[in-house]
Amino acid sequence: MRERGWLNWAMHAGFYLLLAASALRLVTRHDMGPRTVASLAVAGLLALAYVLGVALWSRLGRRRLVWLGGVAAVWLALVVLAPSFSWCAVPLLFLCLRSLNARGFAVAAAALTLVVIAAQLKIAREVDLSLVLAPIGVAAMTVVIFWELQRESAARQLLIDDLISTRGTLADSRHRTGILEERERLAREIHDTLAQGLTSMGILLQAADRVWASDPELAHAHVRRAAAAAEENLDEARRFVRDLQPPGLVDVSLPEALARLCASAGDAAGPRIRFRREGAQYALEPDVQAALFRVAQGALANVRDHSRAGTATVTLSYLDGEVTLDVFDDGVGFAAPTPAPGRGYGLRAMRDRLAEVNGVLVVESVPGEGTAVAATVPTECPRSARTGVADGATSRGEAR
Repeated sequence: MRERGWLNWAMHAGFYLLLAASALRLVTRHDMGPRTVASLAVAGLLALAYVLGVALWSRLGRRRLVWLGGVAAVWLALVVLAPSFSWCAVPLLFLCLRSLNARGFAVAAAALTLVVIAAQLKIAREVDLSLVLAPIGVAAMTVVIFWELQRESAARQLLIDDLISTRGTLADSRHRTGILEERERLAREIHDTLAQGLTSMGILLQAADRVWASDPELAHAHVRRAAAAAEENLDEARRFVRDLQPPGLVDVSLPEALARLCASAGDAAGPRIRFRREGAQYALEPDVQAALFRVAQGALANVRDHSRAGTATVTLSYLDGEVTLDVFDDGVGFAAPTPAPGRGYGLRAMRDRLAEVNGVLVVESVPGEGTAVAATVPTECPRSARTGVADGATSRGEAR
């Protein structure tokens, strides 16, 4: 238990003040006979023993009890020689409180009080009840004050320990949260790169297998596209391991990256995909561009894998205060999103990505009428961009 430093030093100073006051009273009221000289010598020995214990307190360890017993014995001998030194019992009571358990302290407090009462009765000219009650009252007040200070110190230490424990628990919780977030990030990256790339390669290779005998040239074209998809997918994997932007966004703007994505996603084995940009283009944060690009990748993967659509349109709109990405297909649609076993991570991954940039995702679909996926992200549109004219040109990379 940690006591207050100022209280320790106050008690030490009080001990020496009481010792000096008792010695001064002894010298002024008695002649310098052998008893007085012996009393002063014992008082000096007590002062030396006390200061050695204070100086070596941290080194004494369990030997503090031995030291405390020696100091108490020297003080008792001094009181026998000169009863006026009895009031040094108050600082000694504090030492007992620091060094003894509750039962030992109670015994020590009772013994010290009895010694003080006996000393006061010995030097009193007339026996008075106050000579008994005063030491008891002083001892009781001292004990209560010390115990209250100890209780406050213990409560404060308990609070500190709780705070340290809570801080450790919070750090562990943050660590676990960070691990879960990193797992979620990796899951999204794997879904948007490896899983979609492997699916695309599978579709192309299946298409090549179907026409291998009847149209070898078309089959070879499908195989070449699958090889290109494998190379691009490998590049994607390397980059997300290094936590970089999608390769489609390296050194190009978001509209250019989306146009290339639409051109590469639309082939003979899937729907024709068009890209449109509307509104005057303005700068977007890199994380916003990456989120919208990944949403487009995921939405087009769903179009290719599930919609059975003939055409799809990707529209990037730069509006006042927000940017939107719409992916519409004319496929079979659905009444409710019911993914096949082991699938269905795509929409959740899109929503999670957009949530990281304060965006939202809306999916609308009617059976037989196609599906529309709309992603919206708030932005700070520059004033110069608000006067731009909508650009509705179809991407040059539109698949044929």
